[in-house]
Amino acid sequence: MAAAFQLSLSSSFLPSPLPTDAKTTAAQPLRRFLVSCSSAGAPASSTSSKKKHWKAGEYPAQIETSNPQMSRRRTPIKNIKKKLDNKNNAKAWANTVTEALSDAIDKKQWLRALQVFEMLKGQPFYQPKEGTYMKLLVLLGRCGQPGQACQLFDEMLEAGLEPTPQLYTALVNACCRSNLIDKAFSFLEQMKSLPHCQPDVYTYSILIKACVDAARFDLLESLYDEMAERYVTPNTVTQNIVLSGYGKAGRYEDMEKVLSRMLESLESRPDVWTMNTIISLFGNDGQIEMMEKWYEKFRDFGIAPETRTFNILIGAYGKKRMYDKMSSVMEHMRRLAFPWTTSTYNNVIEAFSDVGDAKHMAYTFDQMRTEGIKADTKTFCCLIRGYANAGLFHKVISMVQLAGRLEIPENTSFFNAVVYACSKADDLMEMERVFKRMKDKLCQPDSTTYSIMMDAYKKEGMTDKAYDLEQEMQKMTAKISNESDFGETEDSPADNVVLSV
Repeated sequence: MAAAFQLSLSSSFLPSPLPTDAKTTAAQPLRRFLVSCSSAGAPASSTSSKKKHWKAGEYPAQIETSNPQMSRRRTPIKNIKKKLDNKNNAKAWANTVTEALSDAIDKKQWLRALQVFEMLKGQPFYQPKEGTYMKLLVLLGRCGQPGQACQLFDEMLEAGLEPTPQLYTALVNACCRSNLIDKAFSFLEQMKSLPHCQPDVYTYSILIKACVDAARFDLLESLYDEMAERYVTPNTVTQNIVLSGYGKAGRYEDMEKVLSRMLESLESRPDVWTMNTIISLFGNDGQIEMMEKWYEKFRDFGIAPETRTFNILIGAYGKKRMYDKMSSVMEHMRRLAFPWTTSTYNNVIEAFSDVGDAKHMAYTFDQMRTEGIKADTKTFCCLIRGYANAGLFHKVISMVQLAGRLEIPENTSFFNAVVYACSKADDLMEMERVFKRMKDKLCQPDSTTYSIMMDAYKKEGMTDKAYDLEQEMQKMTAKISNESDFGETEDSPADNVVLSV
């Protein structure tokens, strides 16, 4: 099978020309003709004819006036210059602070953003703006800082700004991202009590996603009923969220009911995201026939696939070692001028990584770099695990070093791959060093980390170390669970914890 794939893949990896854009990038310069017109003035009187008309370059340095007091009242030029300099300096300072705040928000540096915002509030030119608070609330939500978001929201009200549905929705989102569902529902009740802050479909969609992620389907049904009572119609995004939740929970009957409602609705018609959601659910579950069946259904419905759709198919075929179909999809992408992305290559590399096929994995990675496709953390996770499965541990070291040179972000998944490689090599000492480095880099170990290490210790008969790790994992799980409940009480900024979003 691998040999057949090699022949098919070698042809599909030949880059085909992409269609060129018909629009021209350069436009002919536009010429503007300026016509100056001079109109004849009225005949000059005897008085005006006595005045001297100065030619260009002959205008006198000082104007003589019949009122000497006017000339004495003129502001000295140096004072004017001083005022202009002060004004420009003030503008420069304002631009510096606001640019620093924007930069911190763009880089998701929530602590620095709050510090710069405090500096901004202390300046005389500062005026509270809804947009600034909105950006900060969204940032704090993404960074897992719901406590800070609630505090900032209270400060906004104290500054005299009126709450809006958008600001409340950002606050609800900050709570939902940290799994503080009860706190988010309390803000929903506040919104319903304010005439100008009524929740909309976006507010309910965020709450529905939080309920789906937490498998709180009882709350999901109540939200649907409430939306119907308030004449808030679910949109396609809302329904796609519910579809994904039912699918991940294995509730396929409920999923098909939602899909049927979408087909009958005008406001929530299925789209390409719906197709991607359904086929990824079956593809990840290994149900290839159902995945292909639903793909054809959506195509018949008139939904065109996108790059992500093909990447889902490639990943599903790769996990089932259906290399011929995987290659066919890639060739199909070339024919339709769909670009191969980082995810495309990652799915192919992962397919070979799982079976330890180092040859095809290395060939795919080389082709990826040749085409200028940037590798990411998942790329190196697959490469490290693949070489470990193949027993090529010197290649594991090379990949770790290359990741360092390319400044690939080292997250929990990356360290888990290295820990896995150490366990496969039976190098427990190096495994412990990697585990320590993982903690030093503030990468929180997860259940996968502990599972790999405990299995390695048990394999060598080191049951005491395996027991210690099990106790550490239980304490970590309990700590995260306790910290996620802090939304019900008042907390100081120091009590806030960054949760993975």
